[in-house]
Amino acid sequence: MQRICFVLRVRKDRLEEYRARHREVWPEMLAALRETGWHNYSLFLREDGLLVGYLETPDFDEALKEMAATEVNARWQNEMRDFFEDAEGRPADRQIAPLEQVFFLA
Repeated sequence: MQRICFVLRVRKDRLEEYRARHREVWPEMLAALRETGWHNYSLFLREDGLLVGYLETPDFDEALKEMAATEVNARWQNEMRDFFEDAEGRPADRQIAPLEQVFFLA
């Protein structure tokens, strides 16, 4: 199982709405995440907009690919696009770059 951690940046003026959206994630989005291999998926948000994501998956590249192929992900990413800082205007799932794990205590 791969442990994946990544960071993104949420626009400061959208923090409260971002939190609200994640209190009510669509049931079909949650199902798609589970079905495509996203396990123990967590998001942590700091007041300056730093977003830290963590998940476990057998194959992260495959999980990303399978999730990107779902219709619900396309809708979710389209609705959430403006919440993130990105000069190129990419949706969040196209900005994910896993951090290097340098230590793990089992």
